[in-house]
Amino acid sequence: MTSYPKTLLITSALALSISGIVQAGVSAQEAARLGQDLTPIGAEKAGNAAGTIPAWTGGLSSSADRYTNPYANEKPLFTITAQNADQYKAQLSPGQLAMLAKYADTFKMHVYPTHRSAALPQKLYETIAQNATNSTLIEDGNGIAGSVEAIPFPIPANGLEVIWNHMTRFRGGSLERTFVQVPVQANGAFTAVKINEKMAWPTYLADAYDPKKDDNILFYFVQKVEAPARLTGNVLLVHETMNQITQPRQAWTYNAGQRRVRRAPQIAYDAPGTATDGQRTTDNLDMFNGAPDRYNWNLVGKQELYIPYNSFKLADRGLKYDDILQAGHLNPELTRYELHRVWKVEATLKEGARHIYAKRTFYIDEDSWQAAIVDHYDGRGELWRVGEEHEFQYRDVDVPWTVAEMLYDLQSGRYLAGSLTNEEGLGFDFTQRFKHNDFTPQAIRRLGK
Repeated sequence: MTSYPKTLLITSALALSISGIVQAGVSAQEAARLGQDLTPIGAEKAGNAAGTIPAWTGGLSSSADRYTNPYANEKPLFTITAQNADQYKAQLSPGQLAMLAKYADTFKMHVYPTHRSAALPQKLYETIAQNATNSTLIEDGNGIAGSVEAIPFPIPANGLEVIWNHMTRFRGGSLERTFVQVPVQANGAFTAVKINEKMAWPTYLADAYDPKKDDNILFYFVQKVEAPARLTGNVLLVHETMNQITQPRQAWTYNAGQRRVRRAPQIAYDAPGTATDGQRTTDNLDMFNGAPDRYNWNLVGKQELYIPYNSFKLADRGLKYDDILQAGHLNPELTRYELHRVWKVEATLKEGARHIYAKRTFYIDEDSWQAAIVDHYDGRGELWRVGEEHEFQYRDVDVPWTVAEMLYDLQSGRYLAGSLTNEEGLGFDFTQRFKHNDFTPQAIRRLGK
């Protein structure tokens, strides 16, 4: 594990004990490192000593051509299998090692040259530089004071700041996406659930920012199930709050069978996720979301890890879901792994708190703040589920984000695949702009008809 200055790794015990400010922004002198030895969002700009991780030079250039693979001619450097996993275990998570062992005959990791492709719009780099000195954790770390347009803590001092960077990272500001979420049985059988979602951060709404409505709002979110027929018409509305302790997440559901809109305070923590066949919790979506108050968050440091990256091959529009989804795991001939530096954060359940996951270990990509791997442990301390985020750079909008979001159940042999768009046309549309009245209980009643 890499060693870092105390300013990066030590959280003040006194500050953590105070209800209110937990950790103020860094000094102007420290923030000046952004764009110098650190990238504009806080990653180490230099490559590693071995030369296996290159320096960051700005990421992939903007392009209107989203899906063409710029690395199509590359061949794997090597392949990690159950037979040689021990040779690479220092750069693998316990969950990855468990997947290799469980599916010894079929699961493999093709490792390619590392490309630090992540990039954001230039205007956000300026915002993030301001965030570094202005953003503050409040309510024992369960909320943020300051800007949340993107990455409030580019130079994090503790595990909570790292996880907040993941939850607030830039995802285009406003978008509509149609994708499938697929519960896959142990024998490989599946029925895809087609979902349409609309998301908007307050400053990206088409009508004016409203301090009364938008105060404490991180983003607005509407999700409608479009297939299969037995689930069609069910709608979920969420107003995601920055501080879910003083103002919990606001959620409503429209049930097509009952034709009623109901408040849904249960849409949080370890409640079963929508249309997942019980294969993930609500806070598993996007690798982790929602209030962090049930866990203690320990920033272990950084390490080098083989993570899914530059998954252009998996995003190919010529692929069918039958090509991608196999018994036990994704088709390994379509996945790509690269060596990257990640922040390692361990979340352990607080005494007296309840959650089906007693421990979660997060490995968060330094170049995007995207959680790439998450290992989940049950109440007995046994490794249970392994999360993987396969991502690439959406070059048309300068957004590094998901191609496939996986959650593997080591105990049952089932898994959940999310965010697949191969058969859904464009999939993610970042040009959409919405208004406040698109995210109201009245709006989801109209959607459900």
